[in-house]
Amino acid sequence: MGDGDVRHKNPSAETPKAAINLSKTVALVGLMGAGKSAVGRRLAARWKCDFVDADNAIEDAAGCTIAEFFERHGEDEFRRGEERVIARLLAGRPIVLATGGGAYMSPLTRESLRQQAITLWLRADIDVLFERVSRRTHRPLLKTADPRATLQDLMAVRYPLYAHADLVVDSDHGSIEQTVERANAAVQTYLQQPSEQGE
Repeated sequence: MGDGDVRHKNPSAETPKAAINLSKTVALVGLMGAGKSAVGRRLAARWKCDFVDADNAIEDAAGCTIAEFFERHGEDEFRRGEERVIARLLAGRPIVLATGGGAYMSPLTRESLRQQAITLWLRADIDVLFERVSRRTHRPLLKTADPRATLQDLMAVRYPLYAHADLVVDSDHGSIEQTVERANAAVQTYLQQPSEQGE
C-alpha cells in the first residue's frame, strides 16, 4: 500500500516481548476508527507507562465535548487548541499518546511529533474504518449526507501525510491484540536501530 510498506511494516508477532523503556513518547496517528485509543491503552499497559488520549485531554481543557466545541467555536479554533494540548503533552514525561485524526495535518504538530516522539501510523482501509466509525455517532466531521464518502475524502488528503510517520502498522479486521503485537514489535525494532532515530 505505498512507500510505507518498506518501513518496519508489521514485524512478526514472534518478536521477543522484551521490556521497553521509553525515552520519548510514542504517538499513534491515523484516521478515526483506526484503533488508536484501544491499541494505545494496551501498549501503555504492556510498557508500564501512562496512556493519554489527546481528544480526552482537549475535552478536559475545554470543559466540553469535542462535538460541542466544534459547534460553538468551529474546527479552526479546535485545531489551535489541539496544537497547544499536544505540545504540552510532548513536553512531559514519555507516554503513549493517541492523537486525533486531524492532529497530524498541522505542520506545527507534525514537526513537534517528529522531534519529540516516535510516530506510529495505524493504517486501515475504508471498509474497516467505516465499519468501526458507524457504530458511534459522535464524530463531528462525519455528520454529512454521505459519511462514507466524507471518510474516503479524508483518507485521500491525510494518508499521504500519515505516510511520513516513523512506523506503519496495519489495523485490519483481526483482533486488537494482533495489532498491538505488530505495534509492539515495530517499536522494538525501531528502538534497536538508533541510527534511524532523528531522521
